[in-house]
Amino acid sequence: MAIYRLGDLVPTIDPDAYVHPEAVVIGDVTIGPESTVWPTTVLRGDFGTITIGARTSIQDGTVIHAGPGFPTIVGNGCVIGHLAHLEGCTLEDDSLVGSGSVVLHHAVIGAGATVGANAVVPNRMEVPPEALAVGVPATIRPGKSSLALIQTSATEYVSNGRRYKKHLVRMD
Repeated sequence: MAIYRLGDLVPTIDPDAYVHPEAVVIGDVTIGPESTVWPTTVLRGDFGTITIGARTSIQDGTVIHAGPGFPTIVGNGCVIGHLAHLEGCTLEDDSLVGSGSVVLHHAVIGAGATVGANAVVPNRMEVPPEALAVGVPATIRPGKSSLALIQTSATEYVSNGRRYKKHLVRMD
């Protein structure tokens, strides 16, 4: 895997996390236990801090960045879909960001909330706990998220990370 120190900024990856060999982790990034970071994902903590909690899945092609004064914080048990972009935002525990979505500066995704596929959550928007945010720009649908589905997905990715850690073998 491509893990880079940038000057004094050194990634911290829990030994129980799984980071795919084709993921890139740079600088001020912390990845918690049992979290998974999948192929072609980029976590770039060059201008700000990125913190990933425990049991969180960051799926293929996702880009996570942070800037000075706006860290990116992803809680425990979160699921980040394929090709998502997180930039200087906060995802509280057990939240889900769907594939192709964008969550921007100072936005907060509440505990158990879902950002639907391809949605754009603009700067400073707050998605309440257990709400669904859909569209461009996102609109809020209170009480429409599925906490059980998010928790099941997060658990499946913890298991898949263990499987990959044990059985993934490059063939070329």
